[in-house]
Amino acid sequence: MFAAVDQSIMDVLKHKCFLEELLFWTIKYEFPQKMVTFLLNMLPDQDYKIAFTKTFVQHYAFIMKTLKKSHESDTMSNRIVHISVQLFSNEELARQVTEECQLLDIMVTVLLYMMESCLIKSELQDEENSLHVVVNCGEALLKNNTYWPLVSDFINILSHQSVAKKFLEDHGLLVTWMNFVSFFQGMNLNKRELNEHVEFESQTYYAAFAAELEACAQPMWGLLSHCKVRETQEYTRNVVRYCLEALQDWFDAINFVDEPAPNQVTFHLPLHRYFAMFLSKAVKCQELDLDTILPDQEMLMKLMIHPLQIQASLSEIHSNMWVRNGLQIKGQAMTYVQSHFCNSMIDPDIYLLQVCASRLDPDYFISSVFERFKVVDLLTMASQHQNTVLDSEHERSMLEGALTFLVLLLSLRLHLGMTDDEILRAEMVAQLCMNDRTHSSLLDLIPENPNPKSGIIPGSLSFESVLSAVADFKAPVFEPGGSMQQGMYTPKAEVWDKEFDPVMVILRTVYRRDVQSAMDRYTAFLKQSGKFPGNPWPPYKKRTPLHPSYKGLIKLLHCKTLHIVLFTLLYKILMDHQNLSEHVLCMVLYLIELGLENSPEQESDEEESAGGQERCHDSWFPGSNLVSNMRHFINYVRVRVPETAPEVKREPPASTSSDGLASSQSSRRKSLQRENSGTAQVFSLVAERRKKFQEIINRNTSEANQVVRPKTSMKWSAPGATPQLTTAILEVKESILSLLIKLHHKLSGKQNSYYPPWLDDVDVLIHPEIPRYSHGDGMTAVERILLKAAVQSRMNKRIIEEICRKVTPPVPPKKISSAEKKTLDKEERRQKARERQQKLLAEFASRQKSFMETAMDVESPDADIAMEVATSEQHVSEAIYDCVICGQSGPSTEDRPTGLVVLLQASSVLGQCRNSTEPKKLPTTEEEQIYPWDTCAALHDVRLTTLQRYFKDSSCLQAVSIGWEGGVYVQTCGHTLHIDCHKSYMESLRNDQVLQGFSVDKGEFTCPLCRQFANSVLPCYPGNNVERSIWQSHSNKCMQDLVQEVEDLQEQLGTFPVSISSETNLSKEMESVMKDIKSTTQKKYTDYSKSPGSPDNDFLFMYSVARTNLELELVHRGGNLCSGGASTAGKRSCLNQLFHVLAMHMRLYSIDSAYNPWRKLTQPMQDKNSELISEELPEVPVLYRDVSSLLLIQILTMPQPLHKEHFTCIIKVLFTLLYTQALAALSVKCSAEDRMAWKESGALKKNTSSGEKSWEVLLGHVISELSKGKIYEEGETEELTVVNPDSVERYLQQFCLPFLRITSLLQHHLFGGDLPSCQEDEEFTVLASCLGLLPSFQSAHQFTSASCLDWPVPAFDMVSQWCSELASFADRHPDQVKALLIQEPKWDLPRLLQLPENYNTIFQYYHRKTCTVCTKVPKDPAVCLVCGTFVCLKGLCCKQQSYCECVLHSQNCGAGTGIFLLINASVIIIIRGHRFCLWGSVYLDAHGEEDRDLRRGKPLYICKERYKVLEQQWVSHTFDHINKRWGPHYNGL
Repeated sequence: MFAAVDQSIMDVLKHKCFLEELLFWTIKYEFPQKMVTFLLNMLPDQDYKIAFTKTFVQHYAFIMKTLKKSHESDTMSNRIVHISVQLFSNEELARQVTEECQLLDIMVTVLLYMMESCLIKSELQDEENSLHVVVNCGEALLKNNTYWPLVSDFINILSHQSVAKKFLEDHGLLVTWMNFVSFFQGMNLNKRELNEHVEFESQTYYAAFAAELEACAQPMWGLLSHCKVRETQEYTRNVVRYCLEALQDWFDAINFVDEPAPNQVTFHLPLHRYFAMFLSKAVKCQELDLDTILPDQEMLMKLMIHPLQIQASLSEIHSNMWVRNGLQIKGQAMTYVQSHFCNSMIDPDIYLLQVCASRLDPDYFISSVFERFKVVDLLTMASQHQNTVLDSEHERSMLEGALTFLVLLLSLRLHLGMTDDEILRAEMVAQLCMNDRTHSSLLDLIPENPNPKSGIIPGSLSFESVLSAVADFKAPVFEPGGSMQQGMYTPKAEVWDKEFDPVMVILRTVYRRDVQSAMDRYTAFLKQSGKFPGNPWPPYKKRTPLHPSYKGLIKLLHCKTLHIVLFTLLYKILMDHQNLSEHVLCMVLYLIELGLENSPEQESDEEESAGGQERCHDSWFPGSNLVSNMRHFINYVRVRVPETAPEVKREPPASTSSDGLASSQSSRRKSLQRENSGTAQVFSLVAERRKKFQEIINRNTSEANQVVRPKTSMKWSAPGATPQLTTAILEVKESILSLLIKLHHKLSGKQNSYYPPWLDDVDVLIHPEIPRYSHGDGMTAVERILLKAAVQSRMNKRIIEEICRKVTPPVPPKKISSAEKKTLDKEERRQKARERQQKLLAEFASRQKSFMETAMDVESPDADIAMEVATSEQHVSEAIYDCVICGQSGPSTEDRPTGLVVLLQASSVLGQCRNSTEPKKLPTTEEEQIYPWDTCAALHDVRLTTLQRYFKDSSCLQAVSIGWEGGVYVQTCGHTLHIDCHKSYMESLRNDQVLQGFSVDKGEFTCPLCRQFANSVLPCYPGNNVERSIWQSHSNKCMQDLVQEVEDLQEQLGTFPVSISSETNLSKEMESVMKDIKSTTQKKYTDYSKSPGSPDNDFLFMYSVARTNLELELVHRGGNLCSGGASTAGKRSCLNQLFHVLAMHMRLYSIDSAYNPWRKLTQPMQDKNSELISEELPEVPVLYRDVSSLLLIQILTMPQPLHKEHFTCIIKVLFTLLYTQALAALSVKCSAEDRMAWKESGALKKNTSSGEKSWEVLLGHVISELSKGKIYEEGETEELTVVNPDSVERYLQQFCLPFLRITSLLQHHLFGGDLPSCQEDEEFTVLASCLGLLPSFQSAHQFTSASCLDWPVPAFDMVSQWCSELASFADRHPDQVKALLIQEPKWDLPRLLQLPENYNTIFQYYHRKTCTVCTKVPKDPAVCLVCGTFVCLKGLCCKQQSYCECVLHSQNCGAGTGIFLLINASVIIIIRGHRFCLWGSVYLDAHGEEDRDLRRGKPLYICKERYKVLEQQWVSHTFDHINKRWGPHYNGL
């Protein structure tokens, strides 16, 4: 096989110099990295470069042998290519080595030898006698792609024109190369399993497809790129010549005669594809005459067999006929058409079939197609038949497959005349019609020339300009469910209108469902644009004109065999024979339309009868032109049918009217026959085909008689006796035109629905391109075809008019007898079942969607049914709850309490508020560090610590609230359940091991109704939980009485409706939920007292939980109550229930009446000095206490349910304190002169009647009282800008607003009633009147905040008493007095850090940054988006007590919630407690796509909308509900 030169290539090496020795040992030791670097470093020296290259080439065979033996072939491959790419990419050097060292010979021979080691005998066709050998795809050499470095070198040198020229001119090399390619011809043969499922699914097909693409197709594309001009014709002739020789050898070796072996298929025919691609190039670029390079007819007949076998097998695979071969066979069918392979596999195959079809006898070709697809037996006019080679359930899809293949074959113009730009456009439209696509997936899906050197896409127009011509960009948006869309391209309207091409879509779909998806989208477009309301059929699209070389393809459309098939199918569809579908009709009409569009020019209407005579051996049709055959009436057809068929039972020529047939619900058999002038002859597709084939072979060879052994189809016949066949004669009396018109009636369901449009408007015949025919269903298609037929021939027009005049007899409604019901086609029943199932699923999905909308939509009125209590009655009976587990409704009782499904989570969101409106930026330089001094949490911490230094601990712990960091937030989905039902539900979850992402042992579960994540149940307090008489007239009791009542109520702590002493189920549950609440957050966030475990601590924690939830609700409402309404929280709020639980526990701690803050607020004290003498630290002065905290303490220690009047009383008293605090803070801000002025002006008005309700008087009083201590002496203060009455009033209102907001929310939850909405500047007045602080509405201009004051005891006494506490403190610690005064709180809403516009800014700064803990550069750096801390993800270096750094940070920074940006992946990861999830990316490229892991390396820009959503989810604590894919992190992040 090989010349002497080849042998020497593989011989033993003889070394002559040190370089050769060095290289030899480098190879021997599998290219150690240091040696590779050493050898490469000297390449700049020109002489060394040449010497080294020659040495490298000389050792090529040795490299191959070492590579084959290597265990680390991957590493070695990379290093070989590392060297060779430096040597062979240089054209000059490559040419020189080619000339001097026979580089091409060496490479081809080495590749050949390499493959020879893994050859096996081919089993294709003739298993026993085959002489053909193929590579074994199971060998490591192919499985591991070991050959790729050598192939890639070969592809690399072929990219140089001078080297490729040498290759294409060298006949010996071409022979060797074709030899190499033939090793892959027919590899990985699939044999159809007919009995049981294959035991082991081989995955060798990966190797096979990769090998054909890399070892055969890529070198082919490389060679093709040098055959672009006329001067290169000679090269094409050489390749085609040796390719055909190799093919002839292959046919001989596998012993091929005329029939492919049944039930086997190989997808690998590289020789066929070489031949096809060079033919295509020859016609497209080199102006070669196709006929001069095509082989004889016999060879063409052989050439078409295997590619056609593949097309038929694709159809079989999709019809589930290969199901016993496992999934891998579907994988092969998909890979064959997949975007990276299609233009090296299916496209050349279809092109080759088009070439064969254009040169062979059309009748022969058409019969071959139907025989290959095994549906010949179905093509009978009889209503029943037997198919010897195909089960009845597969017939329908195989017939669809055959017709679809013919449509593809006759419609595609990829190699038959389209320019590269048109191809690119058609490919792009097809992909976009299936689905909206991202830019990167489009790039991936458009088949590109696989040779990397050829540039992405040929043609003058670039990818981008075509894209912008056919598609619109849809910016990335959000779905309500929280799933994030990428930026997508969607087809423009005019593309749907004019360019949607179902044929191209069918060719390019990997999954069948994509064709449906394209049709659904097309339907939606037509509905939306009002072009067609119903279910449209695939539109007919005009084709690019054929290149003259391929005109012969048109003959297929104008051959009798095809016309007989079309006539038969139309007839069968009209007669409702079984196993036909709308798809079959659609394809039949498509073929008729193609034939009308491409009619042979010369034949005119009148003279066709003369020419058609001599080939009228079959009397179906007179000629071969579809235009004239359409009107040819066929009267009688003789059919072979089983004796049981209905046709047999009648006398032959009797009135075989159509209804007798229509009622018979089945169909088929043996040969198509027709009646002419009384004699019926048999016309058999198969027999005709055999005859043609034998004629040709006899013409070509003298000894053909021995060769042709007619193979019967008996070897596929089903076991068991086939029923006897008999002959019957059918009366048909139809033509294609009459069948079409009747079909129109049938489709429309109306008689005479077709009326020729030209009778009303002759213009249609002159301008037949009417838009109304371009989109529509089957009726539109029939109308379009009839119009075209009429336009093409006057005779047709006349006959159409005649047919329409005869009133057609009505098609009788089908009556189905019970016997026939059983034979109702299985497939149809399945189809119906499928449709039913789809409908049910769709209905279910929409139901679920609407449920989710009501459940998720915060404004929806239905969601709170469970919580809402009938509002109509004034004195409401008990609240009724529905249990979502057992479905019963009833009140919550002490024995069987009901609970709300809640999620408790620790939150530090409030602590992240800052007192500046400017958001903090994520640091991207060393200077921009963030210090957490100005956060809300830090300031509250400092305040508490300072208070604890100077005052008594227990009193400090009631002067503030905690929970700014690590506070417990409680949220509910609003559904309730019996607590005992919940326990059994948890038990069942515990036993069910298949859990998704939550831990039952930690009490986590999902709400049984809405599947929202939850971890506890909050018991509902029995009885009416809302006192409904909201706007009751204020009772006539005076303030003093009320104050006294409140005090008495606080004293009688022990007596409550639910007494703790009697352990009821309810109290147990309340205790357990309290435990849950405590354990939700870490100990460091609950323990603030100096003496650990003191009850004061618990007390503080409990009212702070209430505070945290109120403050967070305020944040969710945007920081103020201007929007009013029940808003988000009202619907799903569990504050009411939470209050009961907290109150019950707070009342366990009795407040010593001596220290009861209520007394200090409402009664002047007698002896002021007694306390100061005692040793211990004093209590916190009232003016230093946080009023909102005092409010919660007062409310929660009162017996429940609380009366509205007592609530209002408490607010009024606290408001006096708050106001005094505001005045004190204000007085410190004034300058000394201002203070003097206020003091005097206040003193003047002091005795007026409304003195107690004037801020001037009160301010004067506060200043004079405070001046007694050393308060004002310390240095100068920052001054208020202007001290005029207006600014003072504004300051006082702003100071009091936060308290009013919290109080209004509290009132809303305890007593119901909506919050009024208002403008921002009215907020103070509206809330004050809503709380009952404003006695009556005064006109706005004379309104002052002081008019809300309602002093229970003389104002000046109280103020003096409060101020004196400060004065005495100032004497001891003058430096601290001012610092501790409560300042006006101005917190901005919590925000995440602001991110830079461009991702590169972040990446450059952080990806080399060293970790502060371990001072190494982390492998996976991450940064916290809440506080900007830089952490190592998964870094073991920073692990502390088995917690990795991110988890640790999420606990310290967010009390268990962490939001981290992974620097090297651009994605955001959320840690929530023990779970984590990938959130997605907030950085998208210019096309609106994520680039996870930065694989594509595109510049990324911030997507503000996505970042807003992330921030929104963080603030509203909804990560758990919106993100679905959670997993445990085992502290390893």
